[in-house]
Amino acid sequence: MGHSSQDHSRDPCPWVILNDLGGAFVMGAVGGGIWHSVKGAKNSPRGERLVGAVTAMKARAPVLGGNFAVWGGLFSTFDCGLKGIRQKEDPWNSILSGAFTGGVLAARGGAKAATVSAVVGGSLLAVIEGVGIAITRFTAESNRPVMPQL
Repeated sequence: MGHSSQDHSRDPCPWVILNDLGGAFVMGAVGGGIWHSVKGAKNSPRGERLVGAVTAMKARAPVLGGNFAVWGGLFSTFDCGLKGIRQKEDPWNSILSGAFTGGVLAARGGAKAATVSAVVGGSLLAVIEGVGIAITRFTAESNRPVMPQL
């Protein structure tokens, strides 16, 4: 397992895109499967709930999986691109990638929709990064060697 020195948890750039694409598809498909099977069962008449659940799941889960895959793939692509351009690995790459991804995916809805989506995408990633940093700081704080009291 040869990895770059600065980042131990991620694969090198072209591969991380495929990895994230697959992971996002599975996450979307599984989440979509659960969501739509529950929804399908709720909307079906008694006695046909299982059939309704499976039908709804088969129809909708792959769509959600595909949407997640597109999001994950775009996000990784932007993330890798930004790492290359900025020559830095910091939370800003994820935040900007989230903003670009949101903007690109909403571009069909026009400039206003793209802007709103970019702000939402960037904000969402900023929150995720912020929580990640907070957790890292908190765990580092609690694991710090303490001077023994005499």
